[in-house]
Amino acid sequence: MINTNEILTRYSLRLTKTLGQNFLTDANIIRKITDAGEISEKDLVIEVGPGIGALTVSLAKKAGKVIAIEIDRKLMPALEETTGSFDNIELVNADVLKVDISGLIDGWPGNVKVISNLPYYVTTPIIMMFLEGNYPIERMVLMVQKEVAQRITAAPKTKDYGALTVGVQALGIPKILFNVSRNCFIPKPEVDSAVVRIIISDELKKKIIDHRIFHECVKAAFSQRRKTLLNSLGSSPFLDIDRETVRELLSVLNLKEQTRGEELSVDQFVLLSNLIAEKTAQGEMR
Repeated sequence: MINTNEILTRYSLRLTKTLGQNFLTDANIIRKITDAGEISEKDLVIEVGPGIGALTVSLAKKAGKVIAIEIDRKLMPALEETTGSFDNIELVNADVLKVDISGLIDGWPGNVKVISNLPYYVTTPIIMMFLEGNYPIERMVLMVQKEVAQRITAAPKTKDYGALTVGVQALGIPKILFNVSRNCFIPKPEVDSAVVRIIISDELKKKIIDHRIFHECVKAAFSQRRKTLLNSLGSSPFLDIDRETVRELLSVLNLKEQTRGEELSVDQFVLLSNLIAEKTAQGEMR
């Protein structure tokens, strides 16, 4: 197990709060995350925010290849040291949101998995980038803030149910695997964490006719939670649809005009966005 404090001291590393740098130091949690990935030598694993490599090394012991993407160049010398004995680890010093993911995984014959202790400040953009991108990813095992895990797995008509919930559950099957105490990190974060697994489903993806329209539909529905769908969708600058058409589509789905976004199931959001996409294709929008 990597001695985090010793390496931080030796390399005179100061962790950056703005980059969400909280390094996982609990060997048991690292083992549980690795096990949740169900990794074999046929798997390519993408890790975002490896820090100084504690999880990276654990993943590399089981995976065919690990691509670790770290934005902080100051961490690279320490990361190179801790992972240097492995020939199946590729280190990438870059912002994951700007990386050519397809280029990195092109030609890999087996499964691709994303397993990471995600930087908390960009959790949602990273999750949605991997979900919405046309990547052959089989699953994601992610450590996130506990409240984010609760939002990802929430049910309709609850306070945690929102755009992130619908965005994830429309494309994958999420499950909270276990919680992680803030005491398992250096430095200690202000919140507890949870590890969530998302099995990505091509069958779910295929149900959505137009992913841009689906995204805009969900975004508009939750932009002001108190607004009805009639008002939020009918006034969205990104959906070329008027209130009368929204009223018609709600009727098709047997939904009342007073229905709010938080009341719709994920399947109903897919159906509603598909109806909007069909109307758009027919040129029947305003």
